[in-house]
Amino acid sequence: MTDAEYIAALENEIKKRDKRIEKLEIENECLKKDCHIYLEALILSKHRMFGKSSEHTECEGQQSFFNETEIESAEKAEEPVKKTVKGYTRKNPKTKRDELIKNIETEVINCTIPDDEQICPRCGSEMKVIGKKYIREEVELIPAKLVVKKYYSNTYSCKKCEKKNMPVFLHGLVPAPVLPHSLASASTVSWVIYQKYVNAVPLYRQEKDWERLGYSLSRTTMANWIIRCSEDYFSRFIARLKTEMLKEEVLHCDETYVKVLKEKDVSDNSKQYMWVYRTGKHSERQIVIYDYNKSRSGDVPRKFLGDFSGYLHTDGYAGYNKLTKVTHCNCWAHLRRKFHEAIVVDSENSIARTGRDFCDKLFAIEAELDSLANEERYNKRLTQEKEVFEAFWSWAEKIYPTVLAKTQLGKAFDYAFKRREYLGNYFQNGSCAISNNIAENAIRPFTVGRKNWLFSDTPNGAKASADIYSIVETAKANGLDVFKYFELLLTVLPSMEFLTNPDILEELLPWNRSVQKICKNI
Repeated sequence: MTDAEYIAALENEIKKRDKRIEKLEIENECLKKDCHIYLEALILSKHRMFGKSSEHTECEGQQSFFNETEIESAEKAEEPVKKTVKGYTRKNPKTKRDELIKNIETEVINCTIPDDEQICPRCGSEMKVIGKKYIREEVELIPAKLVVKKYYSNTYSCKKCEKKNMPVFLHGLVPAPVLPHSLASASTVSWVIYQKYVNAVPLYRQEKDWERLGYSLSRTTMANWIIRCSEDYFSRFIARLKTEMLKEEVLHCDETYVKVLKEKDVSDNSKQYMWVYRTGKHSERQIVIYDYNKSRSGDVPRKFLGDFSGYLHTDGYAGYNKLTKVTHCNCWAHLRRKFHEAIVVDSENSIARTGRDFCDKLFAIEAELDSLANEERYNKRLTQEKEVFEAFWSWAEKIYPTVLAKTQLGKAFDYAFKRREYLGNYFQNGSCAISNNIAENAIRPFTVGRKNWLFSDTPNGAKASADIYSIVETAKANGLDVFKYFELLLTVLPSMEFLTNPDILEELLPWNRSVQKICKNI
């Protein structure tokens, strides 16, 4: 081999090695990126399992560059109200204990000395009461008790007509039963519902409580009560609420999974879904409706909402894109959560902190505008909030190209830009909200209950649960005592001809004055 051939072969070998090195460097860089992504996923997973669930912005040694001026110039907090009492100063004359027991019936117990012992130990004379000294107070529990109510109808006859051999009889009016041929009453069914759907106590646990009270009430019977009341009364009532809801201009929607064991035409591993729809925070009529469906398809809310063409607040789930008649408003709380997760996996990430700070500033302005009328809120948003909104997107456009895709920070920016149009639609109407938190809060009681009862046995049971949760959350949203409201419904509805005259249900809607008076939560 000549020198020229040797040099050519050597140069060729060097080129091959250079290409090999370049390929390995690229592979190494890709592996580093993958390792970084998987490490972030591991850190975030461990945080979700063992870390704090709160996304509250903590004090981290430096003030947000958005809030520095406001923090430095804020006035001092108002001092507690003080009251001078004979030479010393007392703060907050009404204590927390007084507030806790202000709505509880009070019974005064006078501790006395027996009559035969009211003798002066010095001279033996009879002693008299001259006053009393306060010692203490305590709250006593009087356990519930069951009473069997037996209804008899008095029979009345006309003696005069009877003498003419033309007897006339009248019978006393008897209130209609909640469920025919059943021991169920409005109060017992309402208590079962309250315990399961408000306190998240499963029926098998309630079974033991009823037994302790002397009543062998099985979980099967309680389940039948719930389903039958839903079919006979609550489903019609929910239909009436839905009619009112669809008249609104702004709605919120969210969904969560639920397992129904005996659902037809689904696999054993599949999940079914509970959807929730809610009127806006600033609506005059607060309505929450749950809707069970075995599908998560966007066709479900499209069918439920029908011709609704107002503003719909949702999260970023793509299924909602099938609703073409509505104006979509996406949720800034979800975007903020993405930036928060980027901080969780990398606490030193200044870009993620800046993104979160932008979100915090928008929420801070919204909190200040919350008590305003819709029109005034609309105008204030344009003058105070729009500037921060536009600054965020100007900043994001510069940062986004430099962020590594598929990392938590990359996911945050990807989430934002895919929903950019919808994230700004809340500026169009003062009734709209910056987030979908109100729907998430409405569905949370269902998720808490699900942890206790885990699944529904049948679709009818899931449908009944949807109807009852709808009434529970609607009652809460209107400031009603949930137990009292169910007791009222189950007392009145059995005697009402609402099937032939649905308009009479107006009298039982939660914002009705008489309902507010009877069921107002103290």
